[in-house]
Amino acid sequence: MIYSSVSSENPWTTISPKVLRPSTKQRPFHLNPILCFHRQNPDTINSPVNPTEPKTHLRSPILINPTQVIYRKTKRSRIHEERRGFPHLGSQQMLFLCGFGYWMQGFRCFPWLALNFHMVHRLNMHPSTLQLIQHSGNLPMVAKPFYGILSDALYISGAHRLPYISIGVLLQVLSWGPMAVIPVAAKSLPTLMACVLLSNLGASITEVAQDALVAEYGQEKNMKGLQSYAFMASAAGGILGNLIGGYFLMKAPPRTMFLVFSVLLSAQLAISLRIREESLGLPQLPDHYLTRKPIFESIRKQFSELMMGIQEESIVRPLTWIVASIAMVPVLSGSIFCYQTQHLHLDPSVIGMSRVIGQLMLLSTAVLYDRYWKKVPMRKLVGVVQLVYAFSLLLDLLLVRQINVRLGIPNEVFVLCFSGLAETIAQFKILPFIVLFASLCPRGCEGSLTSFLASALCLSSIASGFLGVGLASLIGVTAGDYSSLPFGILVQFIAALLPLGWLCNLPMSEAVIGKERKRGLSRRSQKSRRVGRVVYGSVFIYRRERESEA
Repeated sequence: MIYSSVSSENPWTTISPKVLRPSTKQRPFHLNPILCFHRQNPDTINSPVNPTEPKTHLRSPILINPTQVIYRKTKRSRIHEERRGFPHLGSQQMLFLCGFGYWMQGFRCFPWLALNFHMVHRLNMHPSTLQLIQHSGNLPMVAKPFYGILSDALYISGAHRLPYISIGVLLQVLSWGPMAVIPVAAKSLPTLMACVLLSNLGASITEVAQDALVAEYGQEKNMKGLQSYAFMASAAGGILGNLIGGYFLMKAPPRTMFLVFSVLLSAQLAISLRIREESLGLPQLPDHYLTRKPIFESIRKQFSELMMGIQEESIVRPLTWIVASIAMVPVLSGSIFCYQTQHLHLDPSVIGMSRVIGQLMLLSTAVLYDRYWKKVPMRKLVGVVQLVYAFSLLLDLLLVRQINVRLGIPNEVFVLCFSGLAETIAQFKILPFIVLFASLCPRGCEGSLTSFLASALCLSSIASGFLGVGLASLIGVTAGDYSSLPFGILVQFIAALLPLGWLCNLPMSEAVIGKERKRGLSRRSQKSRRVGRVVYGSVFIYRRERESEA
């Protein structure tokens, strides 16, 4: 056995996170021996024992300078240093990159508000056509698992998160820029649809890379509140985008809003290109691994790991519930928007301010969840949120029936206070599932699993939108006739109550999931564990790879 030597002059005060540096106190240079003992003469029965002869002999000692020894800190020592005030490596850069990136993700409502008014008032689109374009433009987001697999398997210049963020932001600049500079691009329906698809393609790539970066950094640095921080940043961007969006529409044409958003995207592109991924403190792969491993083999392996990850019962059951609860409720957002702007003739600033109040409520609920509601059992919390969401859909029924006017509440005040409530609750319902899946995400599969979750949510939202288009056409909702809209709202209410019947698919709490994860590791971690090599000067200690086949 080899014992590493420790200096007698309080050496622990000189240990840094990676290397033992010499103390600032001057002391003479000395070498401490590492003694290796070898037991001689194991046959003590047949051979006589000489009491004057030592039982062990000193082999050739290995002399190592203590300044050359590399120490690896345990998780407990790292947490102890963090409590004493030692920050994570690259934490400030990560918080800025994450905060601004998710803020831009929430600020996308700013150009989309202008695009919706442009399609309704300048292109005179039918309500069903407007909703069809809104949800058809989200089709590139269905392919998010493919982007996540690429992000996990394919490295670009030694990095696999920030390059994809830059690519996605660049695609968004190329989509919103022409609509701001070229007038024909926003007037022709084919070119408009192409720009919308390209914008959502870039946004989906950026969101996948950002979600994977947040999940990977949160697991590596043990920062469990990073998802809530990102959710708050997105809500803050939505607040500002809706707040100034209505006033911009009153003072400037939609092309100006497209140009402002393109400038902000250019700033985000510059930031993502400036920050290096290794400066965030994330583990990097060696160069020989990046150059020798085939791309298709990496993609195939990552896809197989994704399939094994989503087959776990702790992941597939909550995922099935959240996808079904969104897809089975028909969304009538296009019909409600046209009713508010064409029939009630509400001012754009009122629509924008109603979204602002909704985003403020979303930000407040995210803060409350991060502080207090995390301790509430997940099944109970999601059940209450789903019930409140179902009843919030009936607020549109009060507006269409003009019950609020009979109660003395003007349409402007009612829309300002209650119009975005249902959408806010629907967005908040996703937050507990994001936190849950981020904690269950296997190592090395962060981008694939988070992108699969985002793709499933997007696909369910598209299915809900198409179901709403079919319902509006079936009941006969047109630009001049909204008499059958109350019946569609009642159908929404009944469909939103149905997911309460299978809440048993959700875990009781995050602690239960943690116990299940400790009791049985995932299939991926059971198949193979990482192999490490620790270097002590010229002494190598190898840890053998442990294989356990089911």
